Amino acid sequence: MELQCKVQNYDWGKFGQDSTVAKLLSSSDPNAKIDSRKPYAELWIGTHPNGPSLIIERNILLSEYLKDNADAIGPVIRKRFGIAVPFLLKILSIQKALSIQAHPKKEHAEQLHAALPDMYKDPNHKPELAIALTHFEALCGFRPILEIKEFLKKLPELTKILSKESVNSLIQNEDDNPELLIKQVFQSLMTCDKSVVANSLEELLKRLNNEDVSLQSVLLYNTLQKLHGEFPGDVGCYAPYFMNLMQLHPGQAIFLKPNLPHAYLSGDCVECMACSDNVVRAGLTPKHIDVPTLIDMLDYTSYTPGDLLFNPEIEDENCCIWRPPVPDFAVVKIKVQSDDSYNTIIRASPSLIIFISGEGEACDTEPVRVRPGVALFLKASRQLTLTPSPGNHLEAYQAICNV
Repeated sequence: MELQCKVQNYDWGKFGQDSTVAKLLSSSDPNAKIDSRKPYAELWIGTHPNGPSLIIERNILLSEYLKDNADAIGPVIRKRFGIAVPFLLKILSIQKALSIQAHPKKEHAEQLHAALPDMYKDPNHKPELAIALTHFEALCGFRPILEIKEFLKKLPELTKILSKESVNSLIQNEDDNPELLIKQVFQSLMTCDKSVVANSLEELLKRLNNEDVSLQSVLLYNTLQKLHGEFPGDVGCYAPYFMNLMQLHPGQAIFLKPNLPHAYLSGDCVECMACSDNVVRAGLTPKHIDVPTLIDMLDYTSYTPGDLLFNPEIEDENCCIWRPPVPDFAVVKIKVQSDDSYNTIIRASPSLIIFISGEGEACDTEPVRVRPGVALFLKASRQLTLTPSPGNHLEAYQAICNV
């Protein structure tokens, strides 16, 4: 069943046809008018109440259809999640950095929701998977402690606003409980007076502006400039000196498990997540930052960028699957070459599918013409036959439950 999906015009999105979201929208809907002055940030595919998908042929929300057609969910998923699609599939097009954030574990989310329901809107966890469609830049996880130590040595503008005790402990004793040492320094940064942070950032930018290109590169001047231009004086501008700056090529992915600090900085990606709005923010945002909750919950493990890349498993010559260690979702990438036809693997789960490139036909019982931006809902335990048009190909992403 073909879906009409919700576009979100958040201010961090890419503008007009620079946005993959806008390109997919205009490709799938010839009547769509793309405004070059407007950001097209996200395309939502699913049943989330803030952006529910509509079944075009029936003119009914997918969520309403499922209430009367529980068989579409399948017995395995019904038993685990009820009459629901427990994941949300998205396309993101990012011009301006999203907030540095982390998502609580399921049990912690339940506690936060019970204690502060106005701030934490639901009791669910929110693990996320991001698969790059274009060159994609993100901050993810804390750096190896030796890298943090080197930055602190070279950035007096930063160290002078941190507690001397936390800086000295980290520099002198990196082998002695490194997670605690990182936590102490990061807590010192996050609790620093906002005006003090802003002044130190101005000093650092002024100094780096006059340094040679090689030192600017070592000290991440371009990233600092971008973040400060978007969020002047924000404490999150210092995050790249503590967190890994990830550069993903198309097809590479990161899995954002609970408590892992992260921020998307630029690029386009496919994202899949558990249905939740629970976010604890750390910076690069005008929204509320819950510092005590954040400091207590974060994963202070040191990671390398290689540790954080999340690789798929090959299922057959046409598809691979990213299976995170959560039951809520997995994502399949399907590619069918020209002069070929492909029967998708039958899943016990319902599927949400978005076509990214190529043209052709998708057939369950009735054929549907597909092209970039076309989104489909497929019932549990059903199979699609994908056939590219002559001389064409098809590429799609399919989200399913990971059970």
